[in-house]
Amino acid sequence: MYKDDCIFCKIIKGEIPSAKVYEDEQTLIFKDIAPKAKVHLLAVPKTHFKLISEADDEGKKALFHTLSVIPEAARKNGCENGFRLVVNQGESAGQSVFHLHIHILGGESLPW
Repeated sequence: MYKDDCIFCKIIKGEIPSAKVYEDEQTLIFKDIAPKAKVHLLAVPKTHFKLISEADDEGKKALFHTLSVIPEAARKNGCENGFRLVVNQGESAGQSVFHLHIHILGGESLPW
């Protein structure tokens, strides 16, 4: 389920602190340490996989659950008027942590 060398797995296990805004058995959502918008959260399935294409059945269920809890977490954290979701897939797309995660951006009008 976890990888020892993954920073997000370490955050999920509590080995690295984070500013948590939501947590349940399948998902952790916390504030990004280098925000790109007024509100910038990261939604992380607790099941470790790098890319959507690598998700097994457990990973797919965790991803679906993560997507289902994002709207309420976003609303409670300043995104009442909408938010953008970004999922970088692979190095050339800008993925820098290789544990699938979803950026939640909002709290202001975002440029296209």
